[in-house]
Amino acid sequence: MQVAICIITCKRSEGLKRLLHGLNQLEFKLCKTPSVQIIVVDNDKDGSAYQLCQQMNLQIKWGLKYCIEERRGIPFARNKAINCAGQNFEFDFLAFIDDDEVPQISWLDELLHAQKLYDADVVSGPVLPYFNQPVPDWILKGKFFERLRYPTGHLLEGAATNNVLISREILQKMQPCFDERLALSGGSDWHFFRRVHNEGYKIVWADKALVSEWIPASRANLVWLLKRNYRLGITESFCEVDLNPSFIVKAICIFKGLRRIIKGTLLIPLSLIWGQHEFFRTLRYIYHSFGMLVGVTGNKYQEYRKIHQV
Repeated sequence: MQVAICIITCKRSEGLKRLLHGLNQLEFKLCKTPSVQIIVVDNDKDGSAYQLCQQMNLQIKWGLKYCIEERRGIPFARNKAINCAGQNFEFDFLAFIDDDEVPQISWLDELLHAQKLYDADVVSGPVLPYFNQPVPDWILKGKFFERLRYPTGHLLEGAATNNVLISREILQKMQPCFDERLALSGGSDWHFFRRVHNEGYKIVWADKALVSEWIPASRANLVWLLKRNYRLGITESFCEVDLNPSFIVKAICIFKGLRRIIKGTLLIPLSLIWGQHEFFRTLRYIYHSFGMLVGVTGNKYQEYRKIHQV
């Protein structure tokens, strides 16, 4: 088995260093140890991650390949990673993990085990929040950075590139994989995996394939959470309309957005009684709903123009 682990990075040397050290600790007990090559795509045209990768290449037990994507934008870098991985390395599966994350030592083992167990084309796993400094109580109480989890083997309709394993067949068939119109807005991974699902490929959940995401102070606040959910709402509607550009789909997205705005507005008085975290949750819900309306128009919010250090 040959696996390429792809990392997109941009001016996050500390996060990238943590991640590479974490990948160096990977162990395999459920599956035979695969041949692993790590692909680091630096989305900084000045190559700020080059020196670190040169140093780590002497320490890490896996192969490490470094390349630069000068065009700023996540889908450009993701597509570059796939192309780089395929050069002189006949991988069977490709995994994506973010440069603000650290995997548990069994991470890749669990992804590969679930793939074999369920004969899956794509396997996705949990991303757990990690705060390296104190955060407001309402964030913890409201579980604002905790994502949905499912039993291992649960069938999914989509995935994200923060913790995922993809078969080579999909990546070869669906080129270019990530939509470069979404360069700085985010959502190209959700758009891609919705296409994958629509093509009939099997996407499953591996609940023990754990990675931890380091949450910086610049994200652990209400303003960022509202902007984030506004963008997620845009992504949701944009993907629905782009993949099925019919009047009915547009009307459904508009109806959902308006219904949710009305529901959220009506919940405001009750949420004030239930507590600060519930009030902020309601605001987040409303921002997401407004984003759904904006997404129908094709407009985007460039969330990834700003780089958050971790």
